[in-house]
Amino acid sequence: MSTAIPEQPAEENRHARRFGLPIATALVMGNIIGGGIFLLPASVAPFGTISLVAFGVLTLGAIALALVFGRLAHRHPQTGGPYVYARAAFGDFAGFLAAWSYWITAWVSNAALAVAAVGYLDVLIPVHESKAATIAAALTLQWLPALANLAGTRYVGAVQLVATVLKFVPLLLVAVGGLFFFDSANLGPFQAGDGGALGAVSASAAILLFSYLGVESAAVSAGEVRDPRRNVGRATVLGTLGAAAIYLLGTLAVFGTVAHDRLVDSSAPFSDAVNAMFGGSWGGTAIACMALVSMVGALNGWTLLSAQTPYAAARDGLFPKVFTHKRRGVPTVGVLVTVVLASLLTVYNYTVGTEGVFEILVLVTTFTATVPYLLSTAAQIYFLLSGRPERVDRARLIRDGVLAAAAFGFSMWLVAGSGYAAVYQGVLFLFAGVLVYAWMSARKARRETEAATPMPGTGPDSLSVPVPTQALGPMQAQAQAAKTDGASERVNSGASA
Repeated sequence: MSTAIPEQPAEENRHARRFGLPIATALVMGNIIGGGIFLLPASVAPFGTISLVAFGVLTLGAIALALVFGRLAHRHPQTGGPYVYARAAFGDFAGFLAAWSYWITAWVSNAALAVAAVGYLDVLIPVHESKAATIAAALTLQWLPALANLAGTRYVGAVQLVATVLKFVPLLLVAVGGLFFFDSANLGPFQAGDGGALGAVSASAAILLFSYLGVESAAVSAGEVRDPRRNVGRATVLGTLGAAAIYLLGTLAVFGTVAHDRLVDSSAPFSDAVNAMFGGSWGGTAIACMALVSMVGALNGWTLLSAQTPYAAARDGLFPKVFTHKRRGVPTVGVLVTVVLASLLTVYNYTVGTEGVFEILVLVTTFTATVPYLLSTAAQIYFLLSGRPERVDRARLIRDGVLAAAAFGFSMWLVAGSGYAAVYQGVLFLFAGVLVYAWMSARKARRETEAATPMPGTGPDSLSVPVPTQALGPMQAQAQAAKTDGASERVNSGASA
């Protein structure tokens, strides 16, 4: 029996507003594209232009995953996304694992994004000269998006839309403008290195795999999307296609404008591309501004997502009830807990100086992010094979089955690309969540048992637990005695019969 708390309407007041298709699409694109795009061309350049083939394969897998999320959201248009789908198919424990792993991914990734954003901020305003200034900058970059979230979904959507436009317009200018300065002599070899073609594709894919994390963004916030059965699927596919176009065009433009031998060692490939296209050295400043806006937009979107999944799980009694508190359409406790945890991790990273520990935690999130994907695609396969007509569109059975299988394979590829160390550490994080689940599940079972236990003097066995007549007034005592005598006569007559 579920003890779900009714969904609060998103439009509680003028500060809460449901997302339309444009903002939902911007949420998906903004969360997929953070700051990684500004380093991707240099990261895959050592493998040669064959890395573009890996990009194409990954794009197909991401689109398949996006379509699966769209179908699942059509049947389950509630806030929570992967948590909702896993729980509907496999029960509370699978749903909890999806929520727990997604929550870990969100707040650790937020800390990593803030630290990376400070690096770009340092280009504009020198902050690395002082540890205190560096910490203050990182915390500011985390708390500003959190405050936008606390102000209400209306402001979350506005910030996300503005950030998406500000970062994609210049990126598109570089991606499209670079094609006019394209020189095939800069491309270098199709396949660099001594490995085979398949090895080169797999190796470059391992770097690019996590570029598409975030395709589930609209599904997780389905409760805040207007007409979710229709718009979640569309926003997911459109956002994924938009991000893929930026990735592919941007990488190709940089490959064609920066010489291969220089690109391999570049720490700012887009800056080098801008400098090659227009001359001068202003490209570094321009790219730093774009990267900063990109990361702030990603922090804004991920802060919302980090609160939505625990909110959905808390409504079903699988997370502490305090996470159900909503104000202005936003789960405020989830936002605050997430930003506090991310802030503590950020301060720990800067003060203790254990860079290796922080990198391990970030790497772990690449594994924990795939757990909800695997559970969601497995849920879709379960729905398709279980023969439940209310969950399956017969006319689309074959197509949905192929897409679900492709998305499951894509998710497994994400796990494999995480590496053995990340999978090992990630499993430990998941096992830690099992203890939390045991605690919450026990509390939920106790509440349900107490609710099902009749109070003294009620229920079919009330005769065996009479209310003491000393506690009753004269009239009530006579009525109790008459009721007991009548019940006794019925029992005796039934026994004699």
